[in-house]
Amino acid sequence: MHSIQKITPFLWFSGRAEEAAEYYVGIFRNSRICQVIRYTEAGQEQHRQPPGSAMTVALKLDGQDFTLLNGGPIFQFTPAISFVVNCESQEEIDYFWERLSAGGAPEARQCGWLADKFGLSWQIVPTALPTMLQDADAEKAGRVMSALMGMKKIDLGELKKAYAGQ
Repeated sequence: MHSIQKITPFLWFSGRAEEAAEYYVGIFRNSRICQVIRYTEAGQEQHRQPPGSAMTVALKLDGQDFTLLNGGPIFQFTPAISFVVNCESQEEIDYFWERLSAGGAPEARQCGWLADKFGLSWQIVPTALPTMLQDADAEKAGRVMSALMGMKKIDLGELKKAYAGQ
């Protein structure tokens, strides 16, 4: 029996859900489009999508279930919702930053935050960051926070230098 993830992010797109699904599957390893349900003549008029276009696209991104909806231009993404991509190395940070920021918002936000070409916000963050920020030595944690606040794309090497007091 197929187990269903208890909580699944459901993301509203304006006519580009299938394109977005293909884009994300191409970025995240171990990912795939699982199902596409298409609009028919019945029901398509409410969301103003042509019959035959994707209504919902179910996908897995590195094991995480998502559903994308072509719901029309009624709602847009805001930075109030974002997805964190936990990265083990600078190479991984660079990989996700480069791919997710391509064609996105012209100005990246600080602390590893960016908006992709669909307007969806992502945080590209090293897995070592919480440990550094929660260090019992408040001075070390403070140096890391100061360094972090000056970064858009996170530079793990610079955070490690700040942590070490260099």
